[in-house]
This record gives sequence, structure tokens and C-alpha cells, in this order.
Amino acid sequence: MQLTRFTDLGLRTMMLLAAGDAAERRITTRSIATGADASEHHVAKAVARLVDLGMVNAKRGRVGGLSLTEDGRTVSLGWLVRRLEGDAEVIDCAGDRPCPLIAGCRLRRVLAEAKEAFYRELDNHTLEDLTGSGLLPVVTLPLEIAGRNTP
Repeated sequence: MQLTRFTDLGLRTMMLLAAGDAAERRITTRSIATGADASEHHVAKAVARLVDLGMVNAKRGRVGGLSLTEDGRTVSLGWLVRRLEGDAEVIDCAGDRPCPLIAGCRLRRVLAEAKEAFYRELDNHTLEDLTGSGLLPVVTLPLEIAGRNTP
């Protein structure tokens, strides 16, 4: 199963925010876009969804920036990925050209079960599991400390 770029950006945003919080750095949508090699527009859409989910606080203005909420620090990765990915099927059997085997096919059910197993495994992990050991380097992003840009 391959996650969408949207989910990838959402997860990277969460990890960068956790690393920035640990280093007491101010992180912006622009700095995340630079670090993730993505457009600022796409990162902004992912950030907006994370704000809607209650995972991220966003403060506008000169001293604004992004930070994790308490829920964002403790959420299971399974819950988060489910919300970012949506509930689409692994394969689209009934799309523009419906599969001729759909009436008797068991593949759809097996793939749905595999997807749930994937999410159940992610439910066993949190953002802290990915960033809490201090092993995640704070990549050289244009992060800001007290209004000053730093490499």
C-alpha cells in the first residue's frame, strides 16, 4: 500500500514540528515546504487538515508559526493516517472500467483486510515513537529562533 503525497506531507509536518518543539524553534509552513521539497501550497493544505483535526496549532503574523497540540503529540499513527488518507479502497473495482470479475471476486475483501491490518499496526505507534529518542535530527531548515532565521 502506498500513502498519498498529502499523507506523507502531513506525517513529515508532524515529525518536523516535534523536532522543532524539542529544539524550541519556530517552524513555519515555508520551512516545512523547504525541508520536504514540496510546494508551500501543498504543505499549507496538509497543515490546514492537521489544524482541523486538532493536531496542530497555527498562529499567524510576524511571530507566528506552527506547533503541536497535546493531542498531536500523543495521537496514534493509525488514527492520523486514516484521517489523512480517507477511506478509499486499495483498488477501485467499480471505476470507469469496472472489473468483469467483481461479482465473484474475493480480492477486494482480502485487500480491505490487509489495509486494516496495516492501520492496526500503525495504531501501535505514536509520533513520540518516531521522534522521542532524540535520534531525529533537526534537519537544516530555515527555522526561526526568536524572530531570527537560522540554518
